[in-house]
Amino acid sequence: MKFSLSWLKDHLDTTADIDAVAAAMTMAGLEVEDIHDPSKALKVFSVARVVEAARHPNADKLQVLQVDTIDGRKEIVCGAPNARAGMTTIYAPIGAYVPGLGVTLVEKPVRGVTSNGMMCSAAELELGDDHDGILDLSGDLDVGTPAAVVFGAEPVIDFEVTPNRPDWLGVHGIARDLAATGLGTFKDTAITAVPGQFACPVAIKVDGEACQVFAGRVIRGVKNGPSPAWLQAKLKSIGLKPISALVDITNYLSFDRARPLHVYDLSKLSGSVIVAGLAPDGEHLEALDGKTYALNGEMCAIMDSSGVIGLAGVMGGESTKVDETTTDVFVESAWFDPIRTAQTGRTLSLFSDAQYRFARGVDPESAVPGLELATKLILDLCGGEPSELVVAGEAPARRPDVAFDPAYVKRLTGLDVPADEITKILTALGFGVAADGTVSVPSWRRDVDGKADLVEEIARIYGFDKLPATPLPTIAPRPGGVLTAQQAKARAARRALAALGYSEAVTWSFMRQDWAALFGGGADALVLANPIASELNCMRPAVLPNLLEAAGRNAARGQYGVQLFEIGPVYFGLEPGDQKPVIAALRAPDKARHWTNAREDNLFALKGDLLSLLETVGVPVASLSLVQGSNAAHWHPGRSARLQLGPKQVIAEFGELHPAVLKAMDLDGAYVGFEIRVDNLPVGKAKSGKSRGALTLSSLMPLTRDFAFLLADTAAAGDLVRAIKGADKALIGDARVFDVYTGQGVPDGHKSLAVEVVLTPTDKTLTEPEIDALSQKVIAAAQKAGAVLRS
Repeated sequence: MKFSLSWLKDHLDTTADIDAVAAAMTMAGLEVEDIHDPSKALKVFSVARVVEAARHPNADKLQVLQVDTIDGRKEIVCGAPNARAGMTTIYAPIGAYVPGLGVTLVEKPVRGVTSNGMMCSAAELELGDDHDGILDLSGDLDVGTPAAVVFGAEPVIDFEVTPNRPDWLGVHGIARDLAATGLGTFKDTAITAVPGQFACPVAIKVDGEACQVFAGRVIRGVKNGPSPAWLQAKLKSIGLKPISALVDITNYLSFDRARPLHVYDLSKLSGSVIVAGLAPDGEHLEALDGKTYALNGEMCAIMDSSGVIGLAGVMGGESTKVDETTTDVFVESAWFDPIRTAQTGRTLSLFSDAQYRFARGVDPESAVPGLELATKLILDLCGGEPSELVVAGEAPARRPDVAFDPAYVKRLTGLDVPADEITKILTALGFGVAADGTVSVPSWRRDVDGKADLVEEIARIYGFDKLPATPLPTIAPRPGGVLTAQQAKARAARRALAALGYSEAVTWSFMRQDWAALFGGGADALVLANPIASELNCMRPAVLPNLLEAAGRNAARGQYGVQLFEIGPVYFGLEPGDQKPVIAALRAPDKARHWTNAREDNLFALKGDLLSLLETVGVPVASLSLVQGSNAAHWHPGRSARLQLGPKQVIAEFGELHPAVLKAMDLDGAYVGFEIRVDNLPVGKAKSGKSRGALTLSSLMPLTRDFAFLLADTAAAGDLVRAIKGADKALIGDARVFDVYTGQGVPDGHKSLAVEVVLTPTDKTLTEPEIDALSQKVIAAAQKAGAVLRS
């Protein structure tokens, strides 16, 4: 929203300059974005008079002028074809910056003659497009008169209007708020009705669903020529191009009073009835912007007997526009539903000053006053004879009165505002304050809905800078630190995965419903009613799909083998407990050729990373059970597993993703990953990662013993190793499988595992009987795990 200082002073009696106005606006909550002051750019330019003009001795197209300037008589070389003796124009001194040329003038000879300044064209001063000759001004101007005074250049403020304050879309409403701050006196001139001279020949009908009130009248015998200079100057100051008197009047009132109107050429209307209602589905309209728009039945349109002639509150139609031949007009002033008008603009990508205002909510009670103002301006500028005014429908009701206690201001803001000051502020803003404290809300303030809104109005006018600065009470720090146990584990996991070479990804909490179904989700209850994109229409049941999509994008661009992780929520239902935090990681296949089995390497590297991570976040890795396979259908059944603490507490699932899932997501290769259920992690503390425990070394040499055990080929080697380690935790330092054998000598359905057990004595060298006793413990522990010593 833009307005000039002189335009503001039409409604505000003030001596404030542009900077004071901007400061008052900022303090009152109006966000000033820019102040454009052309008078500053024209400060060094002034009126001068050419006394003599002679041909340049060394150039046929140049003249040497003797010019009376504010700095005295100057000799200036000029190439303008219209330069002549006796001419009054604009002078730029040496050192002046010429905005239209982007140069600063310096004293230098031109073909042997020194030019002591410059005569300026409109284009050089950025006052127009004419650059063929210098400005030719009225001869009664005094030499030295500032150019800013000659051209009426004045500052313009551009500010952002918040959606809840459509009354700020008119200079009249801005002036009201500034007057309330004490910047000046508000000129709220009463609008007088213009009596009609004859019955209106046009009837109006409205559909209350789309248009609740519609006022109009006919004016006969108008002359639609150029608008007067004062009106053109106001429109030009805010960047609008004058078109004709009738159009300029509607544009002026739109910015002056936040009251959009429309004028139809009466001779181009069909029939004697205008209808404001829902458009016929599939109808087309050629609008004033020269484009044709396809309408639907949810849009409000203006129609006569020929069909649609305008989009209500958005733009008129080409078929009824006014031009220089127009003599009789029908003037429209209505109130259209804001939501329907906003949706029409979005659907058609059609936005106008009128649509911008109606979509935010024009004052519903301004339809008749706005029409009266337009009538008066048309009669003054274009002449004519008005008909009686006709109105269809009723304006929406005002907001209900608010029972207000002045003490509520202190309670919400801490400001001690006297009761009489509160009344003064509310009255200045247009509110009515009754003796019992009841506050009536004006029609243009449909954003005010209760006591808190009134407190906000009082606080912003009284001054947010007066709010008391009261420090918050000191709260003792939590004994256990500021992070919860879950947050501490997440932080430790983030650092550990980054150290392992994974890159953190932050993806949407949404995904495609068909992909969600692949990972056990996609229920209709988790489908979004208003998704931000069609491919993000469902809450995610897992993080891995989003990581797979990210890895696929990298692979499509030649970046293979990425390692990604994300820590975030997944969703299983609508209840609060159905949102679960997870830690997920993914390793993508690398396309590089290698002599090793890259597929196996990737899977076992992932398993190693998972175990390292679990140890970092405080999980007793030695106590975990590895269960082959997974309950989830998105895992490869033969190349996936679960890590559990007991039969029910699943800590993590890991392995290779199912080929069918990868095919559905258009991915090629073997992708491996894991997901850790954070809520299932044991409560133990996560490792800080800042330091390690004390290193304990034995001065005695370790020794090893090898064992070969027979066990079912379906049994997990990890369970056997864990049982052996637990046979004597003090002396057994490690146990590892170094050979697996099936074949001759091994019964069907069984396998032979060779295990190396490392013994680490601490205080003395072990004797043979002690070693034999320890070996028996190992064999007994293996038997409990379902293995027997191979003979």
